[in-house]
Amino acid sequence: MLIDYATFHDRANALLQRITELCATAQRDPREVVLLPVTKNHPPAAVEYAARHGFAAVSENRVQEAVEKRAQVTATVRWDLIGHLQSNKAKLAATHFDRIQSVDSEKLLNTLDRAAGEVGKILPVLLQINAGNDPAKFGAEPVDAPRLLEFALTRPNLRVDGLMTVAPLSDDPAVARRTFANLRVIRDQLTVQLGAPLRELSMGMSSDLDAAITEGSTLVRIGRALYGPRT
Repeated sequence: MLIDYATFHDRANALLQRITELCATAQRDPREVVLLPVTKNHPPAAVEYAARHGFAAVSENRVQEAVEKRAQVTATVRWDLIGHLQSNKAKLAATHFDRIQSVDSEKLLNTLDRAAGEVGKILPVLLQINAGNDPAKFGAEPVDAPRLLEFALTRPNLRVDGLMTVAPLSDDPAVARRTFANLRVIRDQLTVQLGAPLRELSMGMSSDLDAAITEGSTLVRIGRALYGPRT
């Protein structure tokens, strides 16, 4: 059951205040960090809550769920895909999402580029990198990141906004922090090598927000701390 809007409002404000405090400690401008609500497994009202509070975008993990939900939402927000994307869902994703954060192969880049061209749009993407070297996580291996970015930059219907990662599951906060620091280093190296600005670093969720902000995240993907447990 979805929480009421007043509870969501208070949680969102508390999170935004926490981000401001973390940025102050890390000597960062809080305007560099966007809180991206994760509405997966929640009803369409969760998206309406986000829009009502003033969030410009929401994120979903599954293409079909998002397509069905978007058809029921009247609020105007952007939709990011943050879950693993199979090539056979790429055309549907390119049509219905405003940005795809989980792009991890040349094959997927090609498919998305073709699909975006067919619907007449330039599709923003993030390249998902397995910066924690976790065999249980999706994402290109760090060693393959330069080749993947170089290929992505040649796709005429795609725009590379930055990089994304998911930290390994661990009770040790240092694991997430190492993962996020690694992604930042990879981003900085790629910027020098290929001249791509790569402004966005999408890293951090409810459980590892502090580490993400400390290590330079510009997009934190928050579900549980906003909406409570998913159904």
